[in-house]
Amino acid sequence: MQTPAEGEPMDRTGGADAGTAADAGASARERADGDEGPAAGPRFRRRRELGAASARSLLLTVLGEFVLPAGEPVWTAAFLEALGLVGVEEKAVRQALARSATEGWLSGERHGRRTAWHLTPAGRRLLTDGTDRIYGFGRPGGDWDGRWLLVLATVPETNRKLRHLLRTRLSWNGLGNLSPGVWVSPHPEREPEVREVLAEIGVADTSTLFVGSLGDLGEARRVARQAWNLDEIELAYEDFLDAVRALRPADDPGTFAAHARLVQEWRRFPFLDPALPAELLPDDWSGSQAFALFHERHGAWRPVADRHWKAMTAD
Repeated sequence: MQTPAEGEPMDRTGGADAGTAADAGASARERADGDEGPAAGPRFRRRRELGAASARSLLLTVLGEFVLPAGEPVWTAAFLEALGLVGVEEKAVRQALARSATEGWLSGERHGRRTAWHLTPAGRRLLTDGTDRIYGFGRPGGDWDGRWLLVLATVPETNRKLRHLLRTRLSWNGLGNLSPGVWVSPHPEREPEVREVLAEIGVADTSTLFVGSLGDLGEARRVARQAWNLDEIELAYEDFLDAVRALRPADDPGTFAAHARLVQEWRRFPFLDPALPAELLPDDWSGSQAFALFHERHGAWRPVADRHWKAMTAD
């Protein structure tokens, strides 16, 4: 599996892709090269600047946030202007558009010397799925019933590509690696999805799944900390809070840029955060504050960003 670049989303087959993370997004993490074990996990930089993402990832954010809802073709010039506001150079924008067309998310239609870009059916489907996941992520859940989904799935040491695919797909579905070959989730309702993943990558026949309880709450919290690096996930949330609070747009172009960066950063969290029940999280979990801030700023900035997008795309 290809390792997602910082800020880049993945697809269901494991490559960096618009769908599940425009969905999801890309993210501020780098996957390990396939080695199993809890030590291999996301790494974050303190004070990570908003907007420090690839042109392709930022294009996906604009596609999901503005192009998908509008449902209209967009000229190349509008993408150049929009992505220029978040610091992407013209050459990088053109390359990102060409790559997205090659991968089947966009189609270009020539009109003389100009090109109008349309989302393909596949692009619309992927971005719709991703948008649903982004805006549904982080909402408080109900009380946890204490049950775990346990997955025993191993791949031979010699098959590093398949090991990496297994790790990335199970991680994307919110499972934590408790020890080599042992994956856990406090969401047993995800069992059908996990079985589908194991079948798709060809390890279903050598895997075992079961649901059960594990000790008391203290033991459950210890398992959560062993399977996921909650300290580093919280560090990412703290960086998000610091960076978003520092954004103070003064006009329409600045608000468009701030809004795009806000969404760009938030859409990486479905990759990073397994959405554990509140009972398993530390007190004063920063993710709750980040969720509230994201929706507050999104609600305040979105109307202005939409207005500026319409101005940039007016023919």
